[in-house]
Amino acid sequence: MTPLTGIPSPPLDWASFEVGPLTVHLYALFIVAGMVLAVLWTDRRLTARGGEKWITVDFAIWAVLLGLLGARLYHVFTHPADYFFEGANFWRIFFIWEGGNAIIGSLIGGAIGIFIASRMTGIRMLAFSDALIPGLLLAQAVGRLGNYFNHELYGWPTDLPWGLQIEASNPAFPVGLPEGTLFHPTFLYEMLWNLAGIAIIVLLERMFRWRAGKTLASYLIWYGTGRIWIESIRVDYSEVILGMRSNVFGALCLVIVGIALFVFVSRLPVSQLSDSVYLPGRDPESEAAAKAAEEDELGEQESDEGDEDEADAEETSAQSEVHDEETSVVKPNSADGEETPDEHKEASDSSRV
Repeated sequence: MTPLTGIPSPPLDWASFEVGPLTVHLYALFIVAGMVLAVLWTDRRLTARGGEKWITVDFAIWAVLLGLLGARLYHVFTHPADYFFEGANFWRIFFIWEGGNAIIGSLIGGAIGIFIASRMTGIRMLAFSDALIPGLLLAQAVGRLGNYFNHELYGWPTDLPWGLQIEASNPAFPVGLPEGTLFHPTFLYEMLWNLAGIAIIVLLERMFRWRAGKTLASYLIWYGTGRIWIESIRVDYSEVILGMRSNVFGALCLVIVGIALFVFVSRLPVSQLSDSVYLPGRDPESEAAAKAAEEDELGEQESDEGDEDEADAEETSAQSEVHDEETSVVKPNSADGEETPDEHKEASDSSRV
């Protein structure tokens, strides 16, 4: 093995740069760039299927926030030795710019975010997920460039011509190996796997007119399968679950869920499948009609209340007129001990006679 062959790693100084008082990390920039590309492509696909323009942004807010949280927490808890030891800086758990964001955790958190956005917007969760898949694979491919600049996510030693050069001072450099050892560039393998997945899945989607979650299911199977063999040759430490690296176990779960989803959707009767990306009654036309009906009903109620108020006013006016007439007819009698002018005149005439 010789350090003069293989793929050279970029200088670690390139991993970040200063902009005034801020430190910008390339890892974060690649993640953001991938997100932007995914949003643009997803919005185009969703709009073509009848979705409202830019409603993808509503999904992106929830999916990105919960996806980042899930990615970091999954990585931290599957690599506890890197974060939980005597004298460790607790806040380093949240230093996402250092790398260490597990995509499986991101998928879990992102799925929760998509579910929340689906309830809020009325877009079917599976319909949105199907539209998302090509953009998601592209975002994952772009994000892997950040691993390259961070000198991370590499595999077993190799003498292949595309082996990756890693400095012996790297924390994940295996003990006992000579300086100049080349390693499998697993970040590159995943990039190529994801790009190939875009081409294959989009082709199959168009050939068989997949809907209702089949594109999502194919992604879970494809991506999970790739991660199983990629994770199996990584050299960095990971927790072991059922005799497998935690990420291998997680990838296997993705494949199982993908197969189950594909079989389930394939068995659904055609009557239960809908070409609409909206939940029943949540499309813009239905919501507009429902709103118009609600406004009409509210207008009728206000009209009825106005008629009742007018009738009450007329009844009150009539009662007032009757009362005034009764008051003008009724005279005070002498029972109160007071003489009226007529009584006083009659008494005066009598005294004269």
